[in-house]
Formats: sequence, C-alpha cells, structure tokens
Amino acid sequence: MSHHPKAEKENLNYVYYVVGTLSGLFVGVLIDTSIATVVVAGVLGFLTAAFFVNVLAKSSEEA
Repeated sequence: MSHHPKAEKENLNYVYYVVGTLSGLFVGVLIDTSIATVVVAGVLGFLTAAFFVNVLAKSSEEA
C-alpha cells in the first residue's frame, strides 16, 4: 500500500471567484443597467470573493 501516491486535495478557489463576480454583475444589472455600474459591481463582487478566500476560508483550513 505504500506504493500508492498520496491523493492531493483539488484547489477549487476559482469557484468562489466566479460566484462572487457573477453575483456582483447580477446586482449591478439590478441596480442600474449602465455599463459602469455593472462593471463596478462585478469588481466589488470579485474583491469580496478574494477577501473570503484569503481571510475567512483560510482560517477554516487550519481548524
């Protein structure tokens, strides 16, 4: 049994970035249909996802 390679955990952080960006874009469309509002909301959604992955989700790995 020692000849089997250890299974590595797959990194799925991109899912948080995609969900955050799409949610931000959706909220931007709901608020106002101008391109600037949609882009700003998408960027804010992406930054929120980045904060979640790097600060909040990282602490759950250590527990």
